[in-house]
Amino acid sequence: MKISIIVSVSENLVTGKNNQLLWNLKSDLKRFKDLTTSHPVIMGQKTFESLPKGALPNRTNIVLTNDKKFSAPNIFTAFGLLESLEIAKSKHGEDCEVFIIGGGSIYRQFLKYADYIYLTEVHINIDGDTTFPELDKDKWQLISEKFKEKDEKNEYDHTYKEYKKINNNNE
Repeated sequence: MKISIIVSVSENLVTGKNNQLLWNLKSDLKRFKDLTTSHPVIMGQKTFESLPKGALPNRTNIVLTNDKKFSAPNIFTAFGLLESLEIAKSKHGEDCEVFIIGGGSIYRQFLKYADYIYLTEVHINIDGDTTFPELDKDKWQLISEKFKEKDEKNEYDHTYKEYKKINNNNE
């Protein structure tokens, strides 16, 4: 199983505030959809609750929660990281790619297990209450990057970056 984190961050590593994204980038939303469609996605309960239309279509939505009573249409609930990965594997097989889509504590918990990171760096510094950890350059190799200039559908310049874990020994 390939564990991939997909995240959009400001230059100062902010990912959101009050459970909301802080920018509107149509190209990034399209990239997110293109990459995650037909794959399992794992998210925290707050991230799920922030989705405007509930479960993301054409994906297996797995919600990590501590609330044993939590349920919603078209999702699977998990109460731990390993359980969430087992659900993904049971629905998509051993060789699937699973996407970790947030929020902040979920990213931090999965970072040591991740094989790959799809990171969109939004070229602003902004105030927020949720951040992404700084990547250890000894553990992550930048393998591609592509700059996108702001335009009528994207309010900020941004860069798509892809990282691969250098040594995945789950330290």
